[in-house]
Amino acid sequence: MKTNVWNTAGEVVGESELDASVFEAPVNRDLLRQALLRQLANRRQGNHKTKTRSEVRGGGRKPWRQKGTGRARQGTIRAPQWVGGGTVFGPTPRSYAQRMPKTMRRAAVRSALSAKAAAGSIRILDEIQLPAAKTRELLSVLKALDVQDQRVLIVHAGGHEDLIRAVRNVPRVALLNCMYANVRDLMQSDVVLVTQDAQAQLEDWLSQEAH
Repeated sequence: MKTNVWNTAGEVVGESELDASVFEAPVNRDLLRQALLRQLANRRQGNHKTKTRSEVRGGGRKPWRQKGTGRARQGTIRAPQWVGGGTVFGPTPRSYAQRMPKTMRRAAVRSALSAKAAAGSIRILDEIQLPAAKTRELLSVLKALDVQDQRVLIVHAGGHEDLIRAVRNVPRVALLNCMYANVRDLMQSDVVLVTQDAQAQLEDWLSQEAH
C-alpha cells in the first residue's frame, strides 16, 4: 500500500510504502476486544476496601442481655444488620491484571493499525518540528492538515520535547511514542498522524517478517 507523505504546511511532499504485514493485516475484531479489555483492566488500581464486622470500630459489648427483654438477641452493634455495622462480602484489594502473550498483543496492534489504514485515517508526516513549543503552533499545523475538529493521535519516535509541551493544552489531541502503540489510543482517535521515523520503527517492531 502506498500513501501520501504530508508536511506540517498541509502539502503532499512524496509517497511512502506501508508494510502490508503491519498496515494491511487481517482485522481480528475478537482480538481487538480482548486486547482492549485487558488494557482497561490493567489500568484499574484495585484498592477498593470495605470493613467487615471484625474491623469496624466499637461493638465490643453485648448491647443487651440475651433473654427477657422481648427484643431479638444481639451480640454486637457492629453486626451487618446494624447501621454503622460491618459489610458482608464487600470488595477487598485485588489485582485486575490480565495477561496476554506478546504475539497476540502485537497482532492486536497490527489489527488496529490496519483498521485505521483501511478507513483512510492514517496520515504519514515527513516530520513534525514546531518553530516553538507553543499551542498555537500546533493548532496551525492541525488546521493546515484539516484535522482541527477531530480526535487526533500523533505517533512519534521520541525526542519531541517542544511537541509534548504544545499538546498539553489542546483538547482531543494525544501524543504517543510509537513503541507504546496500543489498541485503546489507536481506536478512540479519528485521525492518526504518524511521522516517517515512527513508521519505520513501527514496521521494524510489528512486521511479521522480522519475527
